[in-house]
Amino acid sequence: MSAMKTVEQDIELLARAIMMEAREEAEQLYAQAREKAEEIRRRAQEQAESERKAILARAKEEADRLRSQSSATSLLKARSIQLEQREKILNEVFDAAQKQLDAIKKRPDYGAIATMLAREALIQMNAKEAEVRADEVTQKVLKLDELARELNGKFTFGKPLEEGSGVVVSAAGGKLQYDNTLETRLSRLRGSLRSSVYKTLTGENE
Repeated sequence: MSAMKTVEQDIELLARAIMMEAREEAEQLYAQAREKAEEIRRRAQEQAESERKAILARAKEEADRLRSQSSATSLLKARSIQLEQREKILNEVFDAAQKQLDAIKKRPDYGAIATMLAREALIQMNAKEAEVRADEVTQKVLKLDELARELNGKFTFGKPLEEGSGVVVSAAGGKLQYDNTLETRLSRLRGSLRSSVYKTLTGENE
């Protein structure tokens, strides 16, 4: 009887052991499943967060690009309008100067001015023989013989200028020519004075 009990007890213990092992294995599987589920959830959350950040970053880049583009366009338009206004003022300044050229010939020192114009042109030509064309007023006050002695050359008056105030010097049978009229000088100055006139008009040099 005792032996039977011992057998029954052994069977019961073995059954308990089997059940316990099965329960532990089930718990372990459950824990693994729960851990795996947690890992899947965590990865999904990380991926979602990463995608959210990427979307926000792209949205910010696009917003910055559009803002920058808009700012650049506005700046370009403002700059264009500013340049147009400056160019308009510059044209008005030089147009006013153009209208005052005739008044220069009425100045009491115009003889000295005419001599300076002719001297500069003759030196630039570097010719010992030249023809000087001038408007009637300039030709009257220009002492060409004195310039000829000064520069040791032979200079003669040509046909009076129909347009312009000042002198046009020709040499080498007309192949070489130097226009030193007041109008041409003003035109040459226009390019070189553009920047300084802009600054003066806008007060940038103050």
